[in-house]
Amino acid sequence: MLHKTRGIVLKTTDYGESSVIVQVFTEKFGLQSYIINGVKKAKAKISRNMLQPLHLLDMVVYHKNAGGIQRVAELKSSPLLQTIPYDIVKSSIAMFLNEVLYKTVKQQTADENLFDFLFSAVEWLDNQTDGLANFHLVFLVNLTRYLGFYPDRYMAGEADYFDLKNGTFNKYKPDGLQFISQPYTQIFSSLLNVGFSSAAGLKINNEDRRHLITKLLDYYALHTENFGSIRSHEVLEEVLS
Repeated sequence: MLHKTRGIVLKTTDYGESSVIVQVFTEKFGLQSYIINGVKKAKAKISRNMLQPLHLLDMVVYHKNAGGIQRVAELKSSPLLQTIPYDIVKSSIAMFLNEVLYKTVKQQTADENLFDFLFSAVEWLDNQTDGLANFHLVFLVNLTRYLGFYPDRYMAGEADYFDLKNGTFNKYKPDGLQFISQPYTQIFSSLLNVGFSSAAGLKINNEDRRHLITKLLDYYALHTENFGSIRSHEVLEEVLS
């Protein structure tokens, strides 16, 4: 049966001489793998450029409930990204966010709230002209809402520590080494209170931003099975510095 769905590209892998397998987080079916034939041919209806990480799609797909690799009947970029592929800052942000999403978004069932958040975030990034330095921090904090480990905000305004393991703000230093301490606790708390549009108003210098992204990735690793290490943030930090 054919179904219409929107999708967000997460990863594309070569398959054979002219085909690819593309992993797409879809609005209707969650994360799915699709084989697309002939994308490397000169006159291909679906080009490899349409299947770059975080590109937004309108799709008509064949769907089998049994899972496995699915097939695509029709596919087009919608909306077509205007700036992310060509802007070094935006493309570096997209590369980093895509690596995080590939390690965290695993469900093969619909999650429309998560999909809408991701789709809107990519659109916002593509349309924004400046004030992007804190975008990835706000994105990571808000993504935890949909992954099930959003920080407990109780005591956020008066705590000296944030316990990465338990996701709580505390007045006293937690056991172990997995925590955020002042002055970073206050900055981290402020990230919980802003959206993408107001993120540029946060005055965070490069050194503090590097520290916070390291701690946020530690937080993800503690709460995501097989999260492993992230490398692309090092490139992003160089671009933003």
